[in-house]
Amino acid sequence: MLKGYKYRVYPNAEQEILLNKHFGSARFIYNKCLGLKKDKYETTEETISRFELQVLMKELKNTVEFSWLKEINAQSIQYSIKNLDDAYKNFFRTKKGFPKFKKKNNKNSFTCPQDVSIENNEIFIPKFKEGIKIIIDRPHKGTIKSATFSKLSSGKFFVSVLCETGEKIPLKKKIKKETAIGIDLGLKDFLVFSNGKKISNPHFYKNGLKKIKTLSKNLSRKEKNSNRYNKNKIQLAKAHEKVVNQRNDFLHKLSTEIVNQYDTICVENLNVKGMVKNRHLSQSISDVSWSEFIRMILYKSEWKGKNVLQIGRFEASSKTCSVCGFVNKNLKLEDREWICPHCGKIHDRDENAAINILNFAFENYLRMESPSKNVECSSVDDRFSKEKPKKRLHIEAFKILSTV
Repeated sequence: MLKGYKYRVYPNAEQEILLNKHFGSARFIYNKCLGLKKDKYETTEETISRFELQVLMKELKNTVEFSWLKEINAQSIQYSIKNLDDAYKNFFRTKKGFPKFKKKNNKNSFTCPQDVSIENNEIFIPKFKEGIKIIIDRPHKGTIKSATFSKLSSGKFFVSVLCETGEKIPLKKKIKKETAIGIDLGLKDFLVFSNGKKISNPHFYKNGLKKIKTLSKNLSRKEKNSNRYNKNKIQLAKAHEKVVNQRNDFLHKLSTEIVNQYDTICVENLNVKGMVKNRHLSQSISDVSWSEFIRMILYKSEWKGKNVLQIGRFEASSKTCSVCGFVNKNLKLEDREWICPHCGKIHDRDENAAINILNFAFENYLRMESPSKNVECSSVDDRFSKEKPKKRLHIEAFKILSTV
């Protein structure tokens, strides 16, 4: 099993200069190779392979103009080419996200794929004569496979160490409704469990927005690249970094608690990319970071041998009565409570949705477990429709996510 460990590093002045050279070189090689790939494809509709690019970059390094590339670890340069090649291939496979040229002001990083070791609170990598001071807040387990150094806008340096722990992925727990939980993600409350428990929305970005706005206004009034401008820029970066750290700490602790407590976790497949297009809710949706939370649930469940059941995004979880199955098609977003006209049950909107997510997930799971039964994959609203539609559109098949 592969696991990553992120540590803070404190390079001295000489090491900081060499790290910055590695960041710049990795960015330069990535952009140079991306330009070559684009030019080649536009002229001949053919591409340059990763190995051809490695040969070209080796020849480039031997020229006088780019001899400074010899100061950089050769494996880090090759890894930068590999990252570009993977991104380029993924674009043609998925038709999403064509590789972009990297900017200097964005997050800087480079990877050492081999010859990495940690001894006496120092990390040793090629081209560095001495070890770089590292703060070990938790010991890493297993054999180090690679190390990725990064530099934030605030000027802090970090390293992510990827280790092969030698542990085997445990077998999945048996799926039972008694040890399962349904989760409804929201904005008023961050999440609501099917058992009625609620986790309030911490609003980290909203709470830090006043300071961020003040620092942004001060930065806009200063002369660009002056000493005060650069100082204010770092202060603004630290304000944003604090919000990110608070959010990640909250998500990690909550996701770990849920995975440890329940054997089966039922969630909804939300179209977050489409939801953030709503200009009234985009800031709040981005602040809660639902996609990152689900990602944490997925890989932590894989480590613990737990199950994640995901229902389709078009299932009417909020509008369906969890008691009798009636679908309230007139329910609006501002209606936080509603009364079922069929059975008279008073529903809390989010709690009702969490119960339905749990029920829908197990209905779909049992349907897949019994393929011999001729059951149509549809929502509960079909029970109350006078005529079944000839074809249901936009219904996603239920899936058990067994891999991260």
